[in-house]
Amino acid sequence: MKSKLAALALLALPIACTTLPEPADNSEASARTTEVMVLGTYHMDNPGADLVNMDADDVLAPARQAELEALVRRLAAFQPTAIMVEAESKRPDLIDTGYLNFTPDQLGSDRNEITQIAYRLAHELRIERVYGVDTREGEIDFFPFEKVQSFEAAKGIDVTGPMIAQVQAEAAEFSEAQKTETISHLLARQNDPAHIKAMHGAFYYGLLELADATSQPGAQLNYGWYARNALTFSKIAATTEPGDRVIVLYGSGHAYWLRHFTENTPGFSLVEPADYLED
Repeated sequence: MKSKLAALALLALPIACTTLPEPADNSEASARTTEVMVLGTYHMDNPGADLVNMDADDVLAPARQAELEALVRRLAAFQPTAIMVEAESKRPDLIDTGYLNFTPDQLGSDRNEITQIAYRLAHELRIERVYGVDTREGEIDFFPFEKVQSFEAAKGIDVTGPMIAQVQAEAAEFSEAQKTETISHLLARQNDPAHIKAMHGAFYYGLLELADATSQPGAQLNYGWYARNALTFSKIAATTEPGDRVIVLYGSGHAYWLRHFTENTPGFSLVEPADYLED
């Protein structure tokens, strides 16, 4: 199974947002680095492609559209110069062809978070640099979960069952939160650094014990997921310059590694999305 694991990055503390943050720092020090905001998100159009899927409510509803407009106003305070999305571009310059064909009318019909957040923001700020930086297939399997399942079956063990049950509980809590919380609050749940780290460790690193002398499927899944996100960040690095301010809109299951690469790659600095989602 090559599906993403977006439901892994759910968090639990809603905080009210009432005022816009200060504009991004444009100092000389800032200009020497590429500032990256990794904005993990849930899949608003319910594609059903993840290991655990959450039921997103209708983002085309008037109240949700108002919340998305408010979210974009907050993100605009970051003054992004480029936006990266979870789409695969075949163009040499990696420009996202979906945005090239975008019209504002799509905001009333397309529930996908790329349209509703990334394209809306780019159109509002007249940003032309919207890049598709995903890689769906590579030299290795990016998410070989079937190998993990086969190993468990052969050994007569169940390591992943409790893990998946925990993710399902998080997804149920997140779905329930939609009844009372704005989209900004919901995204704040998914982008809490402590929760991202805890959920990644509990699932991905918890799989490393699935191994014997001849087979290590948990390690294979870990380095496959690492590889996909490493390829994504390489594309981000290839399309940015010092002084850029970048928003990376991706399924929240990718947030751990994309944040890791941003924090540890020379010339890049991480900007916390919480500063633009809540007060």
